[in-house]
Amino acid sequence: MYTIVVKGKPQGPYTLEELKQMAILPDTFVRKPGMDDYKEAHEIAELRELLGFVAPQHIPQYFASFDQRLMAWAIDYFIITLVYAIIVALAVVYIADQQLRMVLLITGIALVPFTKFLYNVIGDASKTQGTVGKKLMDIKVTDECGARITLGISIARNLAKILSNFLFGFGYIYCFFNKKQQCLHDVIAKTLVIKDRLL
Repeated sequence: MYTIVVKGKPQGPYTLEELKQMAILPDTFVRKPGMDDYKEAHEIAELRELLGFVAPQHIPQYFASFDQRLMAWAIDYFIITLVYAIIVALAVVYIADQQLRMVLLITGIALVPFTKFLYNVIGDASKTQGTVGKKLMDIKVTDECGARITLGISIARNLAKILSNFLFGFGYIYCFFNKKQQCLHDVIAKTLVIKDRLL
């Protein structure tokens, strides 16, 4: 017999057959007699088998907080801006044509956001599962089962950040109302940003 959490309230108990008829999601919190606490449905072997959920490769213990994610973003932006500043400085020193220097300066400024996009796409889909900023903050991007994301999902996630920036950044504020601290682009791409517990 299982008890499930619906809209923050325990309901049940239900048999396995009853659960099969219900709209149970992988992240629905479930508990049965003998369990110390609720677990997500996809963490329980018999429910995975019954409902066809994928076994989590890694169960996140902490979801990255907004300030950790913001700090990682700031570190990455600083690194990219610094590289462009060095390139522009070298251009000023070695290129005599003032008009060409201005073109390089304007082009460099315009390319910073695009470079940041490519940097995030490649970094989030890499073996480290994150950029240098995320690595320094000890956080990483995963799918909803805690596994490394594909390049395609990484592209979708970073494109969805355009939506997160609309309405004064509401997509980022959304993480404060989400139990897994997912921003809007994480929900769209079905990704998590996690931080492992330090034991």
